[in-house]
Amino acid sequence: MQSILKISRYLNFLKIQRFKKHSVRKLSSNGNFQKLFPDKNEFQARHIGPRDFEQLEMLKTIGFNSLEELTKTAVPSNIRRDEDLNIDKPMTEYDLMKRITEISQKNKVWRSYIGMGYYNCCVPHTIMRNIFENPGWTTQYTPYQPEIAQGRLESLINYQTMICDMTGMEVANASLLDEGTSAAEALALAYRHNKRKKLFVSDKVHPQTISVISTRINSLGLDLEIGDVFNVDTSQKNIAGILLQYPDTTGAIYDYEKIVKQAHDDGTLVCAATDLLALAIIRPPGEFDVDICVGTSQRFGVPLGYGGPHAGFFACRQKLVRLMPGRMIGVTIDTDGNNAYRLALQTREQHIRRDKATSNICTAQALLANMSAMYAVYHGPDGIKNISQRINYLTKILAKGLQSSGHEIYNEAYFDTITVSPNIKQSIIKNNAENKNINLRYNQDGSIGISLDETTVINDVNDLLEIFNVNKSVESIVDDIKNIDDDNTIIFKRKTLYLQHSVFNIHHSETRIVRYMKSLENKDVSLVHSMIPLGSCTMKLNSTTEMMPCSLSGFTNIHPFVPVEQAQGYKILFKELKNDLCSITGYDDISFQPNSGAQGEYAGLRAIQCYHESRGDYNRKVCLIPISAHGTNPASAQMAGMQVEPIYVKKDGSVDTVHLKNMIDEYKNSLSCLMITYPSTNGVFEETIGDVCDMVHKAGGQVYLDGANMNAQVGLCRPGDYGSDVSHLNLHKTFCIPHGGGGPGMGPIGVKRHLMPFLPGHPIINSANDTNELTPGLGAVSAAPYGSSAILPISWAYIKLMGAKGLRKATQVAILNANYMSKRLENYYKTLYKGDSGLVAHEFILDIRDFKKTANIEAVDIAKRLMDYGFHAPTMSWPVTGTLMVEPTESEDKLELDRFCDALISIRKEIQDIENGKLDIENNPIKMSPHTQKQVINTQWDRPYSRELAAFPVSFSKVPKIWPSVGRIDDIYGDKNLFCTCPPILPQQ
Repeated sequence: MQSILKISRYLNFLKIQRFKKHSVRKLSSNGNFQKLFPDKNEFQARHIGPRDFEQLEMLKTIGFNSLEELTKTAVPSNIRRDEDLNIDKPMTEYDLMKRITEISQKNKVWRSYIGMGYYNCCVPHTIMRNIFENPGWTTQYTPYQPEIAQGRLESLINYQTMICDMTGMEVANASLLDEGTSAAEALALAYRHNKRKKLFVSDKVHPQTISVISTRINSLGLDLEIGDVFNVDTSQKNIAGILLQYPDTTGAIYDYEKIVKQAHDDGTLVCAATDLLALAIIRPPGEFDVDICVGTSQRFGVPLGYGGPHAGFFACRQKLVRLMPGRMIGVTIDTDGNNAYRLALQTREQHIRRDKATSNICTAQALLANMSAMYAVYHGPDGIKNISQRINYLTKILAKGLQSSGHEIYNEAYFDTITVSPNIKQSIIKNNAENKNINLRYNQDGSIGISLDETTVINDVNDLLEIFNVNKSVESIVDDIKNIDDDNTIIFKRKTLYLQHSVFNIHHSETRIVRYMKSLENKDVSLVHSMIPLGSCTMKLNSTTEMMPCSLSGFTNIHPFVPVEQAQGYKILFKELKNDLCSITGYDDISFQPNSGAQGEYAGLRAIQCYHESRGDYNRKVCLIPISAHGTNPASAQMAGMQVEPIYVKKDGSVDTVHLKNMIDEYKNSLSCLMITYPSTNGVFEETIGDVCDMVHKAGGQVYLDGANMNAQVGLCRPGDYGSDVSHLNLHKTFCIPHGGGGPGMGPIGVKRHLMPFLPGHPIINSANDTNELTPGLGAVSAAPYGSSAILPISWAYIKLMGAKGLRKATQVAILNANYMSKRLENYYKTLYKGDSGLVAHEFILDIRDFKKTANIEAVDIAKRLMDYGFHAPTMSWPVTGTLMVEPTESEDKLELDRFCDALISIRKEIQDIENGKLDIENNPIKMSPHTQKQVINTQWDRPYSRELAAFPVSFSKVPKIWPSVGRIDDIYGDKNLFCTCPPILPQQ
């Protein structure tokens, strides 16, 4: 006992010495034991950046004594919630890993040969470890600042090149969300191209894709016909586009050349949903003149993950490139004439064009596209072809064996999938399969689909033969086949080369691939380097413990269409996460199907529309949107078939309630909803939010509250309490799923009880009732019933680790950090908007516009100059042109906040030197930024400022120095010289 007391006294002595300058009170003797042996849970302190003494310093700086006092001042009292959330007590990181492992093991990982666009694959361990599990790749932001994003931009252009090569198309984008949404975008493009209102979809397209298309087309008021593609009649010249599947959902390969030619003669575009691995050995769609190719690159090295996340792909003819949705990487030059990469054409076009946007791709699947690109780099053309041939050969052997026992094979030509009409009952085969823990595709007509994949081995085929009561082995069947290529598939054989660029032919040893991945990673700024203070994007900690469950076999290796009893672990996860999110938001139910924020917006608006239509209010189409709302909102409303009407914002940044009332009165008979962001995108808690919701409801409308700013609300207020009917939740923001360099994201929607019947459904798995039954109603908004299921453990873990008090404190510290930074910068930059309390919410806008007049400096110049200081820029020129929007999150400590503030203060002094004539107005370190290592060490330096000022403007920028890979990008050159595949290897200038 005496030794324990000595230790206690000594530790208290050290603690007092460390904290007395921060006015921390001396511990009482009664508190010593609790302080020495506190609760095991330490995650809250690991997630929240500022230490307690730092929080006290920061509170003092902005004039408060406690977080609770700050909260009561910042958050309007009429919406503030002071009681704890109804969620479980926090877990330790180690207890959590034990529990989530047990949950994952409740999923039964059977061998699944279901197919339908989802296949097991062999994920190279080096790619899994060095990309999927690497924060240097997972915590990057979308590459809107290309000079410090050249690594992932190069990888994504590898992806685009791979897609173009495999499909035979001329251009491709950097990924979409999944195959279903890609197909819907393709048909929407066809409609935009020729303005015809009828679309045709083959009945042999995957059913989940048809459901997604139907949902999208209904909201646009277009006509959709589903039928036999060989009987389509385009002669009336009223069909905008045709979608076919190649190979189709039954596995059959057909010659569509005549259909394509006739469609083109009649002015109709043809879209093909296709399979990349099949295209390694069969003729690519581009060679029979298809206009658009879509699909998923999942089987190129991305785990099944119960449906996602996976990268959808989209490729088209050059003539359609200006209509192509999503992000595309292009090649341009930098200020020194060197090749460089950047986002081209469609960069955030929904923010610019708002309700005139042609699509709403705010989050794609960059991380998964990078994995698939690296899979192609790792295997190369020969490796990819070998994998494809091996799958095809095993499928042929299986088919021959089944036929030898009297089973009929529907497909004459096929790649990896056959549809079997068995000569014994389907129920017997199903029982045989279940005894071997095997899943097949059981069709209503009694036929059975079997899809082989990269993981299939000879013993698997022997088991499949046995299931069908075939008394032959693979070895005996091979002996009976004279020439395995001697069948009808030969007429579809691919004759053109692919993946010929050197990048796909020199990285096949693990040494080379690891060095290549690391070299790309080292070109990018991510959260492993410094804070990424992006307003509206919430770049917070993505902890290792939260990420680890995503690699557990029970979550990664399960097909999305297995019988629901095999996915009980996921069912537990969904239920617990749903309960927690409902408690946090005040909603009554959650749908996890939307796999991005934009998809969540769309699903929520469609739920509102379906609700109105169920009441006979078919005329309610008007969506009121304050101009301070997220730029994606008008684009989503337009895609949901709504008429967008803007609502003005007052000088203080709040919604103009007078104008809102007038607009409600004008459209009271046709008002569908108000779509509002809270706290506003201007970074303000508005006192009138409850009154605004009441005004809309009294007029018969609904309130869609954009959940992108939930990081200012969790534990403090709940949208479902103060009047919102539906919100999407950006799990890749508030709830810790990393941004992945531009995706994955998750945007589940929460709804009040009256909207629950209108949540998204699914044709294969009823996600509302967890049954393998057809779901009526809204239909699917994403290809998989639960969206990107495999990343949901991240958000589940975050909530379980933090607990109610931890979540509340995280929100409070996010608000504290933003107000502290705004206060520190107030003598140098003006914060554009503040609430009635004089405070901001969790983000704030710095007004840069005056510097254009005084020093010829714009927001883009400050953004580029911050790279020399080792930082990613804040959100630039949005929501107000000529400004910077800063969001520090709760995860950054005071040291990092001060470093960033010091960088901005130093840049302000550089601006002042320009204003005073000490620096040239054109040739100065801000205007010429960022500065590369090559520029600084060049023997020729003709700039009128020092190399040290250029590259090392402050002491903390020296160690470690983060060098931009290229000089300032030339966007104009890139748009005029659009080039979006791997450039030829040229010596640098």
